[in-house]
Amino acid sequence: MKIGIIRCLQTEDFCPGTTDFKMIKDRKGAFEGIQEDIEIVGFINCGGCPGKKAVLRARKLIEKGADTIVFASCITKGNPVGYACPFAKKMKEIIQKDLPENIRYIDYTH
Repeated sequence: MKIGIIRCLQTEDFCPGTTDFKMIKDRKGAFEGIQEDIEIVGFINCGGCPGKKAVLRARKLIEKGADTIVFASCITKGNPVGYACPFAKKMKEIIQKDLPENIRYIDYTH
């Protein structure tokens, strides 16, 4: 599995993604039970509210080899500040509509 992670621009200043990477390495959170090797192709922010740039960024992750788009927990669960992205659902919808059907999605990291 080759993953591209999209994270929230608003949390970028205080979250270096350490927990995301730890969950992948330790096969916990959303990665529990995944047997195949996991390679991180890229770790990029959404581009800022309302997430329109996330489509272009997801395309770039696919161009770089990702077969799975992962939405970091800062987007979908609001970790670590407790405020999930109000545009998360729409962001995922437009990305899924734009990318090839064979792309997999994971809705959170931890």
